[in-house]
Amino acid sequence: MRAQQDFNQINDRGEISNSGEWKSSHKKDSTKHDKEIPLGLKVWTVDERFGDRTAAIPDTMPHMYMNSVFTTGRRGEFNTTGNLGAPRINRIFIDRDLPAQFMFTQPYDFFITPVDKFHFTNTLSPITNVSYDECGDKNVGEDHLKALFAVNAGKKIGLGFKFDYIYGRGYYQNQSTAHFDYTMYGSYLGDRYQAHLLMSTNHQKVAENGGITNDDYVSHPEIFRETFRTDEIPTILSQNWNRNDNQHIFLTHRYNIGFNRKVPMTEEEIKAKKFAIAAEKEKAALEAREKERKKAQKEGRQYDEDAEGKTYAGRPDDAKIAGDEPAGDAGTTSDRITVTGKEMADSLLAAQKKVAEDTSWLKNEFVPVTSIIHTLKVDNYRRIYQAYETPTAYYLNTYLRNEELQGDSIFDKMKHYDIKNTLALSLLEGFNKWAKAGLKAFITSDLRNFSMPDTCLAGYRSYREHNLSFGGQISKTEGTLLHYQATLETWLTGEDAGQLKFDGSADLNFKLFGDTVQLAARGFFYQLQPTFYQRNYHSKHLWWDNDGKNGLDLSKEIRSRIEGLFTYQKTRTSVRVALDDLKDHIYFAQQYKFSNETVTGSTVSVKQHSGNISLVTLQVGQDFTLGPLNWESQVTWQKSSNNEVLPVPDFNIYSNLYLNFRIAKVLRVDLGADVRYFTKYYVPDYSPLLAQFTIQDNGENNMELGNYPIVNVYVNMHLKHARFFLMMSHVNAGDGGNRFFVPHYPMNGMILRFGVSWNFFN
Repeated sequence: MRAQQDFNQINDRGEISNSGEWKSSHKKDSTKHDKEIPLGLKVWTVDERFGDRTAAIPDTMPHMYMNSVFTTGRRGEFNTTGNLGAPRINRIFIDRDLPAQFMFTQPYDFFITPVDKFHFTNTLSPITNVSYDECGDKNVGEDHLKALFAVNAGKKIGLGFKFDYIYGRGYYQNQSTAHFDYTMYGSYLGDRYQAHLLMSTNHQKVAENGGITNDDYVSHPEIFRETFRTDEIPTILSQNWNRNDNQHIFLTHRYNIGFNRKVPMTEEEIKAKKFAIAAEKEKAALEAREKERKKAQKEGRQYDEDAEGKTYAGRPDDAKIAGDEPAGDAGTTSDRITVTGKEMADSLLAAQKKVAEDTSWLKNEFVPVTSIIHTLKVDNYRRIYQAYETPTAYYLNTYLRNEELQGDSIFDKMKHYDIKNTLALSLLEGFNKWAKAGLKAFITSDLRNFSMPDTCLAGYRSYREHNLSFGGQISKTEGTLLHYQATLETWLTGEDAGQLKFDGSADLNFKLFGDTVQLAARGFFYQLQPTFYQRNYHSKHLWWDNDGKNGLDLSKEIRSRIEGLFTYQKTRTSVRVALDDLKDHIYFAQQYKFSNETVTGSTVSVKQHSGNISLVTLQVGQDFTLGPLNWESQVTWQKSSNNEVLPVPDFNIYSNLYLNFRIAKVLRVDLGADVRYFTKYYVPDYSPLLAQFTIQDNGENNMELGNYPIVNVYVNMHLKHARFFLMMSHVNAGDGGNRFFVPHYPMNGMILRFGVSWNFFN
């Protein structure tokens, strides 16, 4: 865990960190390895509430670039329905996000970048990155194109845009994906005023096939008389889609109140100033000689440039160094001034004082003391579940019968917008020797509106919620030994009244055997109001109002976690331990009957587990290097006290074995294979109608999946400003195998993949 670096703080040396945090003195500390970052590019993220900046590493690293193309994650830690850009859920519970108010976009976090993970930039020259990866052909396969552009307008203004397009035709029927994102951003970083602006528009379209009609088509193809290609295997649904359209505006800006002071220049700044002075002298001398030459030419006399001489920047040979000279032998004549009388002594003291007060080698520095912060976040969403064909008796219930929709057609439309304003006052860390921590106080107004189908005449009903919360934060982000942060927020009015969130984190860094050890801890305590769609949901085939009258009387869910992290880069070891406790856990459960290659009676319901569920997580990462041979592994062990409500695999394993070498000293090559694996457990199911992952609620028919490795073989290369790879994924597919991560949704077989990412400068 990295401590948050607020670039508006003052460090222990009394320096403003927004001008010095990018520099590093690596020496031999392995926690500060040189990163292969494009020259002149600085990257950071901003906190969604306060706009505090945290240094980040750009998405241009060559290591494991080949795995960046997988919806299943770089280390295969996600379950997914199979296609590029398809819905996914993390098997490692402590890495899952909390349920969002608009839940329909959460399964697409492979594609959607949240505000606090977006990379703002500062560049010395315009930078463009174009990335493309593909597999398959025009009938089946996947394509992913991404373009990034960043430029600066002076030192303070950074601008850029991101374009992202996914088109996964799918190796199985009726599972295509088409995602589009366009984002523009800008930042202004002045001494007194700073601002970040982010605007984006997103579209996600996913064809829903409900899974294949018989798992044996994949797991036991030998029992069929015919051989089926993957795109010939029948699926449960056809002509069914989930569509999401969303637009976002994020603005955070602050005004700093402080004072100016004189501080010594750094060695680099002194050298730069001396060079500028010398250059100015040289320029003046050249101009003088040119003027004299022209004058001589005009007067008709000869101009001897050699006789004129040349000027050189620097100290003349006969210059004396200021200060006392060493005393000579007795009787030796000395040029030192002999002080005779008070008047002469006073004159010398005045001269020395004048020299001491010379400010030519000092610079002006603005010291912020207090910041006034405002953050605006506007989110607009629309989700449509559309179907032209539905199998007979596929859904258990039908609540809306719209005459405009013929037969079994479905058109469920949900709308939601959220306008959130936060006003904060910050007392900055380190503006004097007594201010060892930064303090913030804030108040947030959150206006939410939801619209969904109803039985009223207009056909839709709107719900408006306005919540008001306030809180505070204390943090120490400067220095190298200890960092900490604690944030408390409570809700006063609105639907979320009584909700409470507390987050805390700390890290301790110390030297051990010539390297840095980091011990980090974090935790939280949340008392959460059920989200809107947990309380209310209306559609043609799903309907609930959990207000205690027509449905459940949902109580607040309480979540708490204590987590520790140990890292020691000298041995390349990391250990992560976490203990979770969930009280009154709210979740979705799905029921259906699967027989004779048909699904009937499909429905989803909201459930709340009364009581506590505990979850223990232990994650160990260990990397080894022996010459060109590298072996990187991560093993995660989890234990849930209730696998029916909160199922997780006992073990989740990723291992990567490769040779690292260079060709002609310029082409870096990683040649190897990696494997991802998890033990059997009752994996979350997926509901096309709700577009969410759910708990299996089919009793004895619940399916255990897992205990199936997926192996990829690859060559990953880096040449100057280009990254590229060639991979054969899932080389162990063969015929058969229980290659399902979600019930009835098989993973793709063996596929040849290619990808390239190129940085362009100027």
